[in-house]
Amino acid sequence: MMARGRFIALEGGEGVGKSTQVRALAAALRARGHDVVETREPGGSEGAEAIRRLLLEGAADRWTPGAEALLFAAARADHVARTIRPALDAGRWVLTDRFLDSSLAYQGSAEGVSVDQLLALHAVGSGGLLPDRTLLLTLPADEAMRRAEARDRGGADRIGGRDAAFHARVAAAFASLASAEADRFRSVDALGDADMVTERLLAALEGL
Repeated sequence: MMARGRFIALEGGEGVGKSTQVRALAAALRARGHDVVETREPGGSEGAEAIRRLLLEGAADRWTPGAEALLFAAARADHVARTIRPALDAGRWVLTDRFLDSSLAYQGSAEGVSVDQLLALHAVGSGGLLPDRTLLLTLPADEAMRRAEARDRGGADRIGGRDAAFHARVAAAFASLASAEADRFRSVDALGDADMVTERLLAALEGL
């Protein structure tokens, strides 16, 4: 029987470099002989990409927190069914830019939807799937804001463009999640040269 693949999620707030590091980490793993799928949330499948546009475009108050949570859960369900599970079953490694913990941090702690409700949605839509390892990229708040502003000169999306207090709640939520699930999470310093950060991420995959 073919061995199941590995499922890795990169998490963190705005500006920490998740998208860049998904690409770099995928390249490093391919160099080691792994078959790697790069993906993202919201998105990663045809249905989820359609929902992504609903979630990220428009005014900040376009959706209530509850509606936003439902849309993210629906996108994730399609992503898991169409992209993630088939790849894992085929023995491939899956690297995703965000997964469930982003919903727990953003819609949960920062917007007030209960964790129990978010986990129930995840159980129904995605069968409760969790990453084998979650890599939490961390930066001081001022550096994260500087990078996010440089990235978003053409305009931030409706979630990334929220105020500093919102993003501080998100960062605190991620730190709490990492502390509560230390077996699954590894916190990785995102300061410094991008290649150095990639090396730290590779080291954080030890044991997989």
